[in-house]
Parts: sequence; C-alpha cells; structure tokens
Amino acid sequence: MKFSALIVIIEDKQEEKVIKVAKEAGAGSVTILHGRNMGLKDKKIFFGLTLEENVSVLLFVLPVRVSIMVLRAIRLSYDLDNQENNSLAFTLPLSHVVGLDIAELHKFKDDISHLL
Repeated sequence: MKFSALIVIIEDKQEEKVIKVAKEAGAGSVTILHGRNMGLKDKKIFFGLTLEENVSVLLFVLPVRVSIMVLRAIRLSYDLDNQENNSLAFTLPLSHVVGLDIAELHKFKDDISHLL
C-alpha cells in the first residue's frame, strides 16, 4: 500500500471543522502543530501589540487514494482556491512508513477495497 502525507495549513478557528470533514472523507488520526502565519504583508499593530494570525498545521498519513479523497473534500468544504482564506493543502509521497497503528491500517484496507 502506497502512502502520502496530506498537510493542511488553516486558521486555528477552522481546525476542528476541517478535522471533522477529513474524518468523514476517510482520514484516520491526525497530528496537529500550531504556529503563526508570517506573510509578505506588514504585520498589523494595534495599541502596540502585533497581531499575527495563528494557524494549525494538520498532518495526515494516508493511503494515496484516501489522501486524494480527503484533499478534495477539504478543498470543496473550505474553498481553498480562494486566496483570501489564507489556507493551503498539499500532499507529499512517502516512500517508507513505520509505526502506523495496525487497527488504522485495517481500516484503510477496508476503505480502499471497495474502490478497487
């Protein structure tokens, strides 16, 4: 089974909703990283405080076919093609994967078997 990493960078406030859409589309577990968005535009300063946009980086390790379905579901649900959303999603191929939960592997196998 070939795997890919699906990385989704979204605003913190959208985190739970995006995870729900991803799980409904077939994703299993997710690793969540928190950070700040540092774009090309100047930072906003309000009463001496710098306002920075907090973001969540969601990392899913999925079989290739599932990652495509999850990416499509997130793209449609959150209009990722709209640049004003400040969101980004992409996949990377994984050549070697160890440490995945056996129960999750069986879930993926069952999810993919009807696609073949």
